[in-house]
Amino acid sequence: MILEVENLHTYYETSHVLFGLSLHVEEGEVVVLLGRNGAGKTTALRSIMGVTPPRSGSVRFQGQEIARRPAYEVAQRGVAFIPDTRRIFPDHTVRENLEIAERPLRDGGQSWTIERVWELFPALRALERRQGRHLSGGEQQMLAVGRALLGNPRLLLMDEPTQGLAPLVIKNLSEQILRLQREGMTILLSEQNMAFAGPLANRIYVIDHGTIRFEGTLADLEANTEVRTRHLLT
Repeated sequence: MILEVENLHTYYETSHVLFGLSLHVEEGEVVVLLGRNGAGKTTALRSIMGVTPPRSGSVRFQGQEIARRPAYEVAQRGVAFIPDTRRIFPDHTVRENLEIAERPLRDGGQSWTIERVWELFPALRALERRQGRHLSGGEQQMLAVGRALLGNPRLLLMDEPTQGLAPLVIKNLSEQILRLQREGMTILLSEQNMAFAGPLANRIYVIDHGTIRFEGTLADLEANTEVRTRHLLT
């Protein structure tokens, strides 16, 4: 098991946001954290990454406790986080954004390189001299994913990757996520868009009001009208 989260309680000052959240991710899986806006999805990923440390609970990555470790240390251990804001450098070109992120793989194996990112996202190669501020939302998302991969992570956390994207861009993104999985990447992503995320998922967790309400496959969720009605439909 690459990631094991147990009984997380996270607060924003005095506001209790996560209530005993638990989940796990096996190596090579795509696991989806599905929920409505404000359900606690982003806080869950931020808590795992160390951006918003949980007040209590456990986060184990590759068997090592990382809860309440600083985010830079979690990243060094092999976890990459792509926030919904993408956070590219707007004054840098596409290539410069990628060059800043490039890191060698310490323990051998096939490192992610800028050339591999071009292969995954051919459209980025044509934009390599364009500043980040002049990219569309879909282009920014491709760049954010490429930049994260260049750190050679073992686990990729993606927070609402389809937010603000056009349907065709979403379709292309789903194809790239499936390709990453085929290449061995482990992904935990949060989403509101069940139509996008469901077919990608080996397993789905439904979160509502900071609590996990369901765990299962897409088929299990489609068969569970009560969970979809109470915790997903708006």
